[in-house]
Amino acid sequence: MIESGLYVVATPIGNLEDISYRAVRILAEVDCIAAEDTRHTLNLLNHYGVKTLLQAMHEHNETQMLPKLTGMLEAGKSLALVSDAGTPLISDPGFQLVREARKLGLPVFAVPGPSAVTAALSISGLPTNRFAFEGFLPAKSAARKAALERLKTASQTLVFFESSHRIEESLADMSGILGADREAVLCRELTKRFETVIAGSLRDVHARVAADAHQRKGEFVVLVGGRGSQPDDDVQSALELAEALLEYLSTSQAARVAAKITGTPRRDIYSALEKQSRNA
Repeated sequence: MIESGLYVVATPIGNLEDISYRAVRILAEVDCIAAEDTRHTLNLLNHYGVKTLLQAMHEHNETQMLPKLTGMLEAGKSLALVSDAGTPLISDPGFQLVREARKLGLPVFAVPGPSAVTAALSISGLPTNRFAFEGFLPAKSAARKAALERLKTASQTLVFFESSHRIEESLADMSGILGADREAVLCRELTKRFETVIAGSLRDVHARVAADAHQRKGEFVVLVGGRGSQPDDDVQSALELAEALLEYLSTSQAARVAAKITGTPRRDIYSALEKQSRNA
């Protein structure tokens, strides 16, 4: 028998084969599935022959649904939370339910799997040791530009979601504010039939999208390299921190602490410290 509690279940972002055996089993065994769009989730369940009861829970009714869903959990029932695609709570509903379950001391389990964020990062070729997920930029131009102004000095890779209605305008604003020469990757319709990945400068990516209407259709993940966030720069910053720590720690310990703070691989810091020591 499945253990009672809330299961946060990742589902495919496009290709229905991108789901774990565990996720299918959990969806089949829980008492109820809270879904962002029951019609969308039903297609997935039918594909795998899952007959579990569905309950709609989306951004417009999440607050109203909390008493019912937490009541089920308190009564010892098992509940799965799914979004339309990918990992729930990543720009999707569910935060209130998970937070309330935690407050009540109810079990919450992760059933990990697909995420458009990590999928895009993994194929982007941009630094992944540090990144910031910014979700959807504001829809209004002034607010969007203000948000980008706050991000233009960020050194980590920036990850955005965007819709077909605003992709061209958002890329234009990114190019104008973050810098037209900033390295960028646009991932469209990941794992789906018309998946495309466009890499280059923000200027080039914007030009490709502006020139081809097909590249303005679907769902988008936009990744932008951080300001001065080349790997060598990251190692240099971590190295400076490790050097300061050497007054109090061994080389190995200093590299480990600097790696934990900066996110730079420990081996890179350690190797740089050793090289400096040999050349001293």
